[in-house]
Amino acid sequence: MCSCSTNQKGAIAELKIAAAATEVGVPVLRPMTDHCRFDLAFEISDRILRVQCKWGSVDHQRGVIRVNLQTFSLTYEGQRRRSYAENEIDLLAIYCGEIDRCYLLPSALIAGRRAIHLRLRRARNGQRACLNDAAEYEFAGAIAQQGERLRGTQEVAGSSPASSTPSSTDVGTNDFRKRFGYYLERAAAGDEICISRHGRPCARLVPAQPSLAAGWIA
Repeated sequence: MCSCSTNQKGAIAELKIAAAATEVGVPVLRPMTDHCRFDLAFEISDRILRVQCKWGSVDHQRGVIRVNLQTFSLTYEGQRRRSYAENEIDLLAIYCGEIDRCYLLPSALIAGRRAIHLRLRRARNGQRACLNDAAEYEFAGAIAQQGERLRGTQEVAGSSPASSTPSSTDVGTNDFRKRFGYYLERAAAGDEICISRHGRPCARLVPAQPSLAAGWIA
């Protein structure tokens, strides 16, 4: 258990995340002014993505990494709590000191939330839906997926209007339950997820705003 202060944890998380990005060949930039809504910026596939860094704590009893997503500031009316909006950051990077690992999540997954939990082991009650598997967001793999998504977006945008050529993915119900967070991210990025049960289509997960299908990154 780390006995560091909140500020120290934040500084450690930022350094660890910057080092993890550098190790996988991602150029890292930092704002020249303080009090931005993002701590770092990553250059991935010729795009500059705003990254907010957070410290994650392990809840051993529940088997999750818990990450607080709210910020606090003092105003004339007292203390103000704020969550992150999707247009304020592009990615959330998490460093968990207890297991020395970094994770990377899209802003669509955390926008407006007070906290998020990344599951390290199966839930005791057998729940599978609406869970975020930590393994799906491990740093190196998430960076690679991010690069593939951006390159695909650029290729689509270069040939025709981005909103006219969405990607469609077929998935079974079992895989959809296990990887709900991943498919939610895909839908937020503009993809259409077709869900099948026993080989027959039963539901679709589509973007909330089809006109922005290829541009979940502002």
